[in-house]
Amino acid sequence: MAGGWTRDGAVQDQIDDTVKDAVEAARSRMARGPSAEFCDDCGEPIPQRRREALSGVRTCVACQAERDSEVRHSAINRRGSKDSQLR
Repeated sequence: MAGGWTRDGAVQDQIDDTVKDAVEAARSRMARGPSAEFCDDCGEPIPQRRREALSGVRTCVACQAERDSEVRHSAINRRGSKDSQLR
């Protein structure tokens, strides 16, 4: 049920768009192509088992953990009604 200026189904559309954006962002961060033998960030060798487990890996575990900690999520406010923004 929608309220205010929104149409029926608008809330679900917002949820669907948010999930879609998160999936696209995660896919864009996934490695592609051949794995590197040495880390792109620090130059240390990447273990063979890591290269086999993750196709297209470009960083060692420590550098990837650092990159993952820096991921920022979208701050888009998808709420259409003024009432929901005032809460």
